[in-house]
Amino acid sequence: MSLSELVFPRRCAGCGRAGSVLCPQCRKELGNAPFRVSTTVPTHVPVFAMGMYAGAHRGVILEAKERLNLAVRPYVGAVLRSGLEFLIARGDIEHDTVLVPAPTRKRNARLRGGDPVAEYARSSGFAVCEALRLRSTSADQSELSAAQRRRNLAGAVELVASVPDLPIVVVDDVVTTGATLAASVERLLAAGAQVRAAIAIAAA
Repeated sequence: MSLSELVFPRRCAGCGRAGSVLCPQCRKELGNAPFRVSTTVPTHVPVFAMGMYAGAHRGVILEAKERLNLAVRPYVGAVLRSGLEFLIARGDIEHDTVLVPAPTRKRNARLRGGDPVAEYARSSGFAVCEALRLRSTSADQSELSAAQRRRNLAGAVELVASVPDLPIVVVDDVVTTGATLAASVERLLAAGAQVRAAIAIAAA
């Protein structure tokens, strides 16, 4: 145990209990099978989530994204992997799927110690193509309605890397209206990508 952990004991990112990065109860909760979700904005592909934006799912997302808990990010990557393997076994996606993280602004990624969603994707063990980025002129999405999010993202998603000629799944941390996923999928489809689905750690 490090000195910092003696002074500030490690707490579970899911529920706040002292003792470990993730307690057994939260690991079990995070291990639920993904389910299909519907979105306000049409996303053009099926969207799956690993849980609702509550409990352990909400806890780990906030810790990783807003509280710079870097230690929990590989654990979320493992959760993502289990969900993807479930979808492969069920026939929803292919085994050679490539993950494309949902876009973020470069400034936000710097402030968060790196893009959490991209880290989840890399930690999953699947091939990753970080092909998308949000233009710096786009507004923060948190307080916008579905229609406002759609307008905000119109033309805001940039393609910054070539997409592979393989099945693609777009990954995000939280799906709310589906506006970010829709804009991402549309940009990828316009580039000729084979987008099969999208998956989020939680659905709000």
